[in-house]
Amino acid sequence: KYKNNKDGKNADYIKALADVDSKLFGITIVTVDGKIYEVGDYKSEFSIQSISKVFTAAKAMQQHGAKAVQEKIGASATGLAFNSIIAIEQQPARAANPFVNAGAIASTSLIKAKDGKQRWNTIKTNMDDFAGRKLAFNEVVYQSEVNDNKRNQAISKLLDAYGRMYSDPLESTTIYTKQCSVNVSAHDLAVMGSTLANHGKNPITNKQVIDKQYPQHVLALMATAGLYDGAGDWLYNTGTPAKSGVGGGIVAVIPGKLAIGVFAPPLDSIGNSVKGQLAATYIINELGLNPYNQ
Repeated sequence: KYKNNKDGKNADYIKALADVDSKLFGITIVTVDGKIYEVGDYKSEFSIQSISKVFTAAKAMQQHGAKAVQEKIGASATGLAFNSIIAIEQQPARAANPFVNAGAIASTSLIKAKDGKQRWNTIKTNMDDFAGRKLAFNEVVYQSEVNDNKRNQAISKLLDAYGRMYSDPLESTTIYTKQCSVNVSAHDLAVMGSTLANHGKNPITNKQVIDKQYPQHVLALMATAGLYDGAGDWLYNTGTPAKSGVGGGIVAVIPGKLAIGVFAPPLDSIGNSVKGQLAATYIINELGLNPYNQ
């Protein structure tokens, strides 16, 4: 339906993302009982980017509890840009929420580990468990980003000054950049999302990835802050938790039912996949999945 839509453009501030074929378009639906429906370029891999924040936040909850994450990181939408420094100054007591860069880097620093290597391995293994397979690492994207992450380094240092980092700030920024450079497909996103929809149990592998009391809190964060400055419009149009990344991915979760993974690189001015939003919104509304319209 939206295959020939030419709106939006690839993220261009990261060269490796600008070079991705803008015509790629894949959709996967995975239900909580393990049924899979796929079309298009659903096997094409791309860097997960900000969608990784969902799964690191989930791991932080698993290790520390939902209340601790709320108190240490926060759960409030900022109304400001995802990489805002002003937001930190306005709320020095916490990092706003785990889906803005400040909160995401703080979440990464919160993961229990004896050193940075173990912290990265814990985060990566957790993502693999959500996907039900060993995900590849995109070294090209990582090198492209790690050479241009001075703003995130500044964010981590400012958070550290306010006592809101829980391990070395620059090391945590590097690990955060690595988690954003993990490759996924639309298929992977749907499996990862359906694990949240299925109370933390992967419907393909049947592994309980996180305890069943935590997905509700992860999904609440996705509902309020999942699509950058477009989160309010998304919730208004679909009623569902979702998370996007500038790599062109979107995962939308319908609790207790299914998840939708979409990949289409061209982004709108906010940083969300244009075709991804259109396709997921269409599926949600056509299938009557908006929880506010039951």
